[in-house]
Amino acid sequence: MSSGMVLSGVTRTYAGGAGISGVDLKVAPGQVHALVGLNGAGKSTLMKVLLGMIRPASGTIRIGDYPVRSAPAEVWSRVGHLVEGALIYGEFTVAGNLRMSAALHGVPRSRRDALVGTSIEEFGLSRYARRRARTLSFGNRQRLGLAAALQHDPDFVVLDEPTTGLDPSGTILLREELRRRAGAGAAILISSHHLDEVSRVADRITVINDGRIIGRLTPGGSELERAFFALVLADDEQRRSRAEEAP
Repeated sequence: MSSGMVLSGVTRTYAGGAGISGVDLKVAPGQVHALVGLNGAGKSTLMKVLLGMIRPASGTIRIGDYPVRSAPAEVWSRVGHLVEGALIYGEFTVAGNLRMSAALHGVPRSRRDALVGTSIEEFGLSRYARRRARTLSFGNRQRLGLAAALQHDPDFVVLDEPTTGLDPSGTILLREELRRRAGAGAAILISSHHLDEVSRVADRITVINDGRIIGRLTPGGSELERAFFALVLADDEQRRSRAEEAP
């Protein structure tokens, strides 16, 4: 079993100061790890850095026991991700998008049709299998993006606000899929602002604010929303106090 996904002292800032700073985070195999924070807290930046989409200014990132910058193709074939919206091709059919995703993740040609058929069924996309992706509703595009990210049973999963656009049945389906994959040993990182849903699916909950990890929440704990806002408010007040004391 690999060590999962690990960020150590990672910093990546943008002009104006937004980004992440000094982030330490470990996403262990067999766990759903939720990252929660207000809009602009740095969730998407953290995920992009973890996936090698953008480079950090400092710190180290490892995925499957390899540094992200030198991880071999075999490792990336075991990654499933959806960050800032579903990456799908509008002119391809639903089935065509899933076949392409399977090919990009190294699934043998002999297995692709069966895999795609199973994924279409599991994600409730059967009636749309031959439809061009651009004709789908936003919610069904999200289902397609999630199906593409998860159909190859990845060992490392990174999903940014995965329940966006999903109806209740889609949300429950995703919850079951994530729990099943974690049970099989996958390391899963999700971001969300839906604290009630996070509490149902996550083994660990980490709070990020202003680009920094500021604490943890207890999944299933009472008053989860109150605890979250208390952490954020306390951090904001501490930063404001330090700024006022600075010469």
